[in-house]
Amino acid sequence: MHVLIIGAGIGGISAALALRRAGIDFTILEQAPAIEAVGAGIQLSPNATRILHWLGVAPRLAPNAVRPDRHRFRDWQTGEDILTTPLGDAAEEIFGWPYWHAHRADLQSALLETLGADVVKLETEVTEIHDDGDGVRAETADGTTYRGEVLFGADGIHSMVRARIFKPDPPRYSGNMAWRALVPGDLARELGIERASHVWMGQGASMVIYYVSGGRLLNWVGVCRAERAPEESWTARGETRDALRDYEGWHPEIHTLIEAAGSPLKWAIHDRDPLQAWTAGRIALLGDAAHSMLPFHAQGAAQGIEDAWVLARCLEIEGDHEAAFARYESLRIGRANHVQEMSRAVERVVQADGADAIKRRDRRFREQHAKHQDGFTPGQKWLYAYDAERAVLGEAMDWADANW
Repeated sequence: MHVLIIGAGIGGISAALALRRAGIDFTILEQAPAIEAVGAGIQLSPNATRILHWLGVAPRLAPNAVRPDRHRFRDWQTGEDILTTPLGDAAEEIFGWPYWHAHRADLQSALLETLGADVVKLETEVTEIHDDGDGVRAETADGTTYRGEVLFGADGIHSMVRARIFKPDPPRYSGNMAWRALVPGDLARELGIERASHVWMGQGASMVIYYVSGGRLLNWVGVCRAERAPEESWTARGETRDALRDYEGWHPEIHTLIEAAGSPLKWAIHDRDPLQAWTAGRIALLGDAAHSMLPFHAQGAAQGIEDAWVLARCLEIEGDHEAAFARYESLRIGRANHVQEMSRAVERVVQADGADAIKRRDRRFREQHAKHQDGFTPGQKWLYAYDAERAVLGEAMDWADANW
């Protein structure tokens, strides 16, 4: 069997590595002239890091990863902890694998080094795809045709494969925009910022803070309500004064981080509505092409990595693409769509506006803290305990219970 993979992002390269492990040939096509990581920090929970270990990526990433000690949900003005949950040793003890913070560039480099950068066909823009019944074709802008037995669409939120074969729906603007920046880790340590995942929650705004690049940098992402969407770009720069205005009245630590950023980047936050099918004939979607989601569960990359493992293993086990794709959908679509929907629900909580809504939110978080006594919440257990290999083998089906 030969697989065409469209897109060399996190999901696409993870799929290629999983196929290689299964002894399945592939060609990976990427339209960009070079693979450059956009964005900054990325959170990798145990459901993802276990797969990165299986793929041989983890040893390359580990030196630049940061293992946070805990999650801290904090009041925007006082910095008081409203809810804390463990990470660090507790995550490894309970889930078997670490929770990591990383720079997206470090993850991308680790994936490429493991795969071999020369394997990716760069500057290869796929403009048309065809399912011929007995195979698939991908036609590129320069007139080249690539052939395979099946095709994976791993081409992101603006997926050409999704638009051509599944549903040509545009990305949905969430009503939120994000500021983001990296500041020196030494500055963060001078401010007393501990090695944790900090989620500051305010009025119609939030900010997530954590160390990356082995602690050399601190990543911050501030999400604010915005009636009009700013430019949809990972590289557009904004003005510090505008970011400070959006965080007026917040804790001084937040102002210091914004001021240290120079000109922070800004982008509009989009997702897509869930699909009810990810496969059609000899073509399958994975990652953001299948389920682009809001960042409020920090699960976008993790779900794409899960997809990659399960899809490759289904092909390996079944041999036949029809049986493999049916198995893949049955194992993945319910879980990923649920995470996608819950990310929207968490957005409404974290970005709550108005005094009454904020009081209800904070009361709910404090009740959760009292109930779980610094332990993991049911939602975290549902996310982090997922074992993609046991799921493929039908040995662990508790992940299918969405009642969390």
